[in-house]
Amino acid sequence: MKDFFKFGLFLSLFFAVVIEFPAQSKKPKKPVKIMKTGAVVTLAPAPTLETPVETPSVKTNERPVDETLTEVKRNSRDVANTRTASVPVYFYEFTRPGFTYPRILVEHDDAGKGKIAFLKDGSEELISDPINLSALTISKIEEALSALSFIDSTENYQYSRDYSHMGNTQITVRKNGRERTVKYNWTENKNAKVLMDEYRRIANEYTWRFEISVARENQQLQTPAIMDALDSYLKRSEISDPAHMLPFLTGLTTDERLPLIARNHAVKIIKQIEKNKK
Repeated sequence: MKDFFKFGLFLSLFFAVVIEFPAQSKKPKKPVKIMKTGAVVTLAPAPTLETPVETPSVKTNERPVDETLTEVKRNSRDVANTRTASVPVYFYEFTRPGFTYPRILVEHDDAGKGKIAFLKDGSEELISDPINLSALTISKIEEALSALSFIDSTENYQYSRDYSHMGNTQITVRKNGRERTVKYNWTENKNAKVLMDEYRRIANEYTWRFEISVARENQQLQTPAIMDALDSYLKRSEISDPAHMLPFLTGLTTDERLPLIARNHAVKIIKQIEKNKK
């Protein structure tokens, strides 16, 4: 009995050792989840009022705008534009109540850039358009002024008789701090007449351009008659430089708003101008 009890105690100890040994020899699992959790807690703590969250920077194509620099550039550009703006040197005024255009004003610089303003009969408001005179027209004006010694002269170009019914002309030249204005409606001075005639021809061209431009937009059926008027001007040499009008006339030939008769007439006038040019 005593031996049996010892044998049972031995078996109990044996099985206890066998069961414990595999448990101790089994490799422990890596605490992956615990490490991940710990990393999150350590590297990215929950935001609080004391710990502001930094927003990751995002690259864009926009550059930061320096308002001061932008304003400086804008002002510089305005100054440059002011410096390059044309300064009128020559001034022409025609007045004759009752005419289709009872008042016409022309001003331009030495290069021919400027504007024309005119009052149409029945209207109280001046209409203004830019002008860009050709080199040929400018040369005619300058040659006449030079022949007259316009700035230095004190000659009165007005003829002894008054022809105000044909319209009054006033011409002013401002150059090198000097200025002179003359008024006349008829003259026997050849160069003074050239000066008056050239400005009348300039006015004819640009008032005609105005008429055809208005008609092509709103009154297309009137364009054939307006083309006839230009034809009449050209036959009477009442346009300063006909070749200067070629680009404008070419645009009319392809404008389908105009009746075919007006477009064909423009083609005919272009061919005539080119022929005379040769």
